[in-house]
Amino acid sequence: MKESAGGQTAAARPVVKRLVKMPRQLVHMTIAQQIGVSIVTGQTPPGTVLNGEVAFAAEHGVSRSAVREAMRMLDAKGLVESRPKTGTRVRPRSDWNLLDPVLLAWMFEAEPPADFVRSLFELRMIIEPAASELAARKRDGVQLARMRHALDAMARFGLASETGQGADQLFHHILLEATGNELLVNLSGSITSAVRWTTIFKHRQQGAPRDSIPQHRALFAAVAKGDPAAAREATITLLEQAREDTEQRLGR
Repeated sequence: MKESAGGQTAAARPVVKRLVKMPRQLVHMTIAQQIGVSIVTGQTPPGTVLNGEVAFAAEHGVSRSAVREAMRMLDAKGLVESRPKTGTRVRPRSDWNLLDPVLLAWMFEAEPPADFVRSLFELRMIIEPAASELAARKRDGVQLARMRHALDAMARFGLASETGQGADQLFHHILLEATGNELLVNLSGSITSAVRWTTIFKHRQQGAPRDSIPQHRALFAAVAKGDPAAAREATITLLEQAREDTEQRLGR
């Protein structure tokens, strides 16, 4: 980070590619993604003052309105703050909305910090075993049928495929939905995003991770039987394997 003679942080240039012509509504999203990835991966650290709206628009060949909308998106995720006269500054990490599904995706664009991955699995270990217990008590026939269908798709297409990964997300979403607890269901976006991006990260590294389909089948069987204790234990086993495989691939 550079400083001016007066000690003020100089405007910085996040790693942003010059944007090719694209539909107008996608430009601000692409700008937000590229700046967001630059921030959460540490290329643009907290405290950095970003280039002004006019300079940024001119340098990257986009409209000022697209830059302004992108900054609003980043502000909503707690990544930046804009103030009159001082410009737009990257906020401290403690202000970031780390459970935002989009921010989680940006975090896994590169290799996420090991401490962050550990914290993510600690959070899942607190929430998901208890949610599985509740789902085993409250699930209905329609939810079980949907979970079975998602499980079959995971097995058929494999978790290395986009279709299999989507089925995996759906399986975990239905599990939270089956709790009947609207607050847990509200966490579904964050939990399923964590499922998706840790799975993608594991398969992106050299060497396939261990197959988690058997653990998913054990979890489904426990929920289908209405056995809360077995559902809890199956979830813990599934999460421990996922954590071990993810941490093993960090730093490869």
